Amino acid sequence: MTDLAIRVSIVIPVLNESETVTDAVGHALSSGADEVIAVDGGSTDGSWEALKGTDCRALQSSPGRGTQLNVGARAARGNVLLFLHADNRLGPGAVAQLRDCVSRRVAVAGAFQQCIDAPQRVYRWIESANARRVRRRGMAYGDQGIFVRRDVFKRLGGFDDVPIMEDVLLMRKLRGEGRLALLPGPIHVSARRWQRYGVIRQTLRNRALLWGLRCGVSPQKLARWYPAHSSENRRGDP
Repeated sequence: MTDLAIRVSIVIPVLNESETVTDAVGHALSSGADEVIAVDGGSTDGSWEALKGTDCRALQSSPGRGTQLNVGARAARGNVLLFLHADNRLGPGAVAQLRDCVSRRVAVAGAFQQCIDAPQRVYRWIESANARRVRRRGMAYGDQGIFVRRDVFKRLGGFDDVPIMEDVLLMRKLRGEGRLALLPGPIHVSARRWQRYGVIRQTLRNRALLWGLRCGVSPQKLARWYPAHSSENRRGDP
């Protein structure tokens, strides 16, 4: 696969993200990708109307991140899929790094080094720990900007149609397919969840979700323990 043959489709799942979605799509469109697809899961805060005002391909589906990502992947024309959270932003060279990685067959899938948008040192520790997890365990999470060759994604059956932990389940499938690359990116990540719940509390919650999944708890049940960080929920906070 030569660099000229690589067509990158960015897929963004959206659910009540009216405060971020226009900016998210704009950054994705300027990243150098060949197309941007945003899939709304039934927003009630104006996100869908905002999406229709952008230049992305706006689609609708049932809610659930895995379900929404699969809808976008099926509609994509690119031969490499890049899955991007609505509060993430790609650095200016990230898509070019992806193309180089795939064209040289360095890896069948990968993710990017994070840059969390907060100055405190604790976030630098989180970035480093997340990078080590990718390098040592071959486990990338969705907020690291997972990308994968479309033929590999399709052969593995895509994401599980689940509301949460779809990234972990996909990584498990990818382990037998080849090397997972960690590219320098960076991918800029919102610190809103850590800031809202506290770094320690949020980290413990993430660990509990992973242990729950390993112990056989369904993603549907786990989703009840993991509140959404949508703009609609923030307006309803006490």
